[in-house]
Amino acid sequence: MNYYIIIPTYNEEKFISLTLQSLVEQTILPKKIVVVNDGSTDNTEAIIQSFCDKYPWISLVNKTSDAIHLPGSKVIQAFQKGLETLDNHYDIMVKIDADLIFPPNYFETIIQHFQSDDQIGMVGGFCNIEKNGEWILENLTDKDHIRGALKAYRKATFEQIGGLKPAMGWDTVDELLCKFYNWKVVTDESLKVKHLKPTGANYNKTARYKQGEAFYSLGYGFFITLIASLKLAMRKGKPLLFLDYIKGFWKAKSAKKPLLVTKEQAQFIRNYRWKKMKEKLF
Repeated sequence: MNYYIIIPTYNEEKFISLTLQSLVEQTILPKKIVVVNDGSTDNTEAIIQSFCDKYPWISLVNKTSDAIHLPGSKVIQAFQKGLETLDNHYDIMVKIDADLIFPPNYFETIIQHFQSDDQIGMVGGFCNIEKNGEWILENLTDKDHIRGALKAYRKATFEQIGGLKPAMGWDTVDELLCKFYNWKVVTDESLKVKHLKPTGANYNKTARYKQGEAFYSLGYGFFITLIASLKLAMRKGKPLLFLDYIKGFWKAKSAKKPLLVTKEQAQFIRNYRWKKMKEKLF
């Protein structure tokens, strides 16, 4: 199975070479890697170029977008720019971050999962962060969720869910739409990926409300948002974020912001979320 990788990148001179090095050392190499340099002001572009010079299947795309770092839209717009440069002779589409180190067998294992079952639509490993000299699980989400930092999609799934949405919540709505269309989402705990920069390190104050807005745009409704906000704020160890999330939800609701999903999909998502919550309680 052929796989293509797209890496949106912004000011990652400290990490991008480690990421690319771990990719060129994979036991099964990608057919193509596109690194989208989104207006970096440091040495990122030169580092990417040095890899392009060495490996003809790695290419660099330069993009300029707003300097403001909001989770979601900027990253996916950069991803989209990379996607436009690719043909569609792939079996697996991969979106990763530029601050990861993959074990050498990572993509060989991902491919094995896809080959094992035609109904598997998405596969991913787990992000680990360094704490006191040890690599431990970056525990921000449930174990059945694939982090936005390392998404791999079967081509048919990627096309059916309509690619990636340029908004915060893109890395949740993709999985929910997978389930909506009866694809399986698989996570593999044996695949431990080093995440060199903790999630959200760059987010500014505007981004705080974006999480609540994302819950709204996924069609969660107020009660599911309430529970999801509380859970996420506690996981992050910042209980006051709960208030920002709820504020963001109401802001989006009163502004009648468009949802990322159809009415039918939103209904499915709410039912699915309630079902998952009940499973955890009983």
